[in-house]
This record gives sequence, structure tokens and C-alpha cells, in this order.
Amino acid sequence: MNTTHPIDFSLAGKVALVTGSGRGIGLGIALSLAKAGADVALADYDIGIAEEAAAQVRATGRKAVAFQVDVSQPDSVNRMIDQVAEAFGGLDIAVNNAGVVSLGKIAELSASEWDRIMNINAKGVFLCCQAEVKLMRRRNFGRIINIASIAGKVGFPDLSHYSASKFAVIGFTNAVAKEVAREGITVNALCPGIVGTGMWRGEEGIAGRWALPGETEAQSWERQQSSLLPQGEAQTVEDMGQLAVYLASAAHTTGQAVACDGGFSL
Repeated sequence: MNTTHPIDFSLAGKVALVTGSGRGIGLGIALSLAKAGADVALADYDIGIAEEAAAQVRATGRKAVAFQVDVSQPDSVNRMIDQVAEAFGGLDIAVNNAGVVSLGKIAELSASEWDRIMNINAKGVFLCCQAEVKLMRRRNFGRIINIASIAGKVGFPDLSHYSASKFAVIGFTNAVAKEVAREGITVNALCPGIVGTGMWRGEEGIAGRWALPGETEAQSWERQQSSLLPQGEAQTVEDMGQLAVYLASAAHTTGQAVACDGGFSL
């Protein structure tokens, strides 16, 4: 006899934490989680933009509190987790989104810039996961989503340090998922493709820096979409939010690096 189970993407009664949630993908994911019913802790290096983001989440009808965090510093991460536990009583979903990017050719890339990217993008995910797992174990339940990138699946020129940090996130995610698999905690990586946020747009964004001679930033942006993505169009923060809601709901999806990239990494 076949038994069907309804698909339920409701996050009602859940508490979510999103780092780097003041803008861009982090804010888009925070809003999607809230619309699915979760209360949200929004953490960012800039407390001002975190407060503004929290106000947007509260407008959906959910509880939202803003926190300041430097994900590269253990004391700051642990303080954030303690504050989340005090404000919300626990933690069910964690989205480790805080990250930075820069461009640099291998011959010119400095050791200090390598360290900066790795400290935030890779070490920051480690520190957050370590603290989050400790808190989630109290409930024998957790959904951890580490934001990686298609650059963690395929290397890009001028992004060797960024790609290295995101490849590290994917490997780390798979290992931790296996470590906590029987504790009710899933750990997955979400790999965005080309999303028109600050990392890509603007003269100092990737599109601006990769513009061909005589090409405007807007023309470069259009060319990157057309040349890199089989679908020919960029993804959105709402796309990332949809995938995050799924990963926050799925009981038996763990250890995966799931891309939302218009078919780029097939």
C-alpha cells in the first residue's frame, strides 16, 4: 500500500539565524524564511544595515532581532549565538551567508588578501557551524545551510582565492554533515550562480572589472549572463530564498552542494 506524505514547506515555530543578512542574498533568504513562517535573527558586521533588514522582516509579521557579528572572530560568533539563544530560546535553522569577494591575478594576489578572504568565507563558516551545532544539539534538531558559490564547483580566473574559500566550504559542509547525521541535524551548501547584488554589479563589482575595452558595466553584465549561463539570465535573491526554504524543510537532504545557477554547473 502506497502512503503519500504532503509536502510541507512551512517553517512556523522555527527560529532562523542568517549571517551577512543586511543586504543582497542574505536579506533575500531572511525574508523568504520569514514568509515561510520562521522568526529570524539577522546578523551582520554592520549593525545599522542589520537593523534596517530586521525592520523589513518584521513587516512580514514575524519576530526579527538584529545582531552585530564579525564571523572571523570566535568571541564575536559565540556572543552572537548566546544572544540568539537568549532572544529566541534556541535555534533551528542557520544560514551562514557572510562573505566577501575580490579580484586578483595569481601573480599579484597578496598573502594578506588571501588571508582576508579565507578568514571570512571559510573560517567564518567553521566558527559559525561549530557554535550552531552546540546550540542545535539541545533540541536534537537543526538545519544548517552554508552559502558557497558556483565558484566552489568551478574555478574562475582572477578569483583563485575566492574559489579556494568556496571549495573549502563545500568540503567542510560534506564532512560535518556526516559527523552530525544521526543527531537530527542536516548540513548543506547552497551555491548561488550569478546574482545581481553588490558582488557582481557596479564598476567595482565583477561585471565592472570584467568589462571588455569600450564595454560599459551594464553591457558586461549582460554578456556574462549570456555567455556563462545556459538559461541566459541571472538568478535572483528570491531564487536563493526558495532553495533555502527547501533545505530548511528537508529531513533527508544532507551533505549536498546544491546549485541555483541557471544550469551553469551541470
